[in-house]
Amino acid sequence: MRLIWIAIAAATAMLAGPASGQQWPARSVKLIVPYPAGGNVDSAARIVADKLQEKLGQPFIIENKAGAGGMIAGEAFAKSAPDGYTLFVGANGPVLFATEINKREAYNWKKDFMPISTISMTPLVLEVHPSVQATTLKEFLDLAKREPGKLTMASPGPGTTNHLLSELMQSNLELQWVTAHYRGNAPAINDLLGGQVQFAFDQLTVSLQHIKAGLFRALAVTSPHRLKSLPDVPTFAELGYKDFDGQTFTGLFAPAGTPAPVIEKLHETLVAILKDPAVVDKFEKLGGEATPMTPDEFRAYLEREDAKWIPVVRKANIRAD
Repeated sequence: MRLIWIAIAAATAMLAGPASGQQWPARSVKLIVPYPAGGNVDSAARIVADKLQEKLGQPFIIENKAGAGGMIAGEAFAKSAPDGYTLFVGANGPVLFATEINKREAYNWKKDFMPISTISMTPLVLEVHPSVQATTLKEFLDLAKREPGKLTMASPGPGTTNHLLSELMQSNLELQWVTAHYRGNAPAINDLLGGQVQFAFDQLTVSLQHIKAGLFRALAVTSPHRLKSLPDVPTFAELGYKDFDGQTFTGLFAPAGTPAPVIEKLHETLVAILKDPAVVDKFEKLGGEATPMTPDEFRAYLEREDAKWIPVVRKANIRAD
């Protein structure tokens, strides 16, 4: 009799648990975001959290956990129970680069993270202060070559996509400029507005308003096609620089070991959200594109990004502050 009750209890636990996918979510779900509130990753997370709550009937609560280039959040997430109640809205730095530049193997996305889908892609724009005597990418590169070390680039931090793109360009084109690292986009852009630095590679989310106001001059974008918001600004690729196509992704992850039915339900719901015209419009206003992928496509994308950028990190000997 005792064995029968044990078997019944085990079967009940399995049916009530997240493995079936039918009962998930039965309570609130936490979304860890590795940056402070207000940036493009946080904004993407909040758009998605509101819609997930609407469709799945449980609160999706944002927990901003900034620090160490996103590694604090990544480490906390990697230690979470794989039950579908702790998720991660990650980006290039926290997922791919943070452990490399901090020289601490706190987690490994290939083993510890289960990719669900990309959420959005946000291109970077090469922008200069109006005092810089360059109105085209060619003029800017000629200036940098003619006067090595004179220009200063505003970086939101070591190991960010912005910084890595700068290092890649210097290496591939044999250029040299000074890199000024800041603690985030806001102080970097403030100094560019004030003319203390001359240029930046920045997320369009942050800079579009300043470009439209004439406070920055946009020279090229890193997207594979021209942007609706900046139709007159060429891409690096169409100007002949196909290697400089770096974009900032935001993506949704679950801890490795999360039951497949939960992953499937999350993916199906997220894809429906990202195809909603109102959601597409919200991301366009942020300077990005809603970009769903399958889990396999997302993993393959991360593998390609890892192979492209980790050598840049090592060649430039990029370290955390």
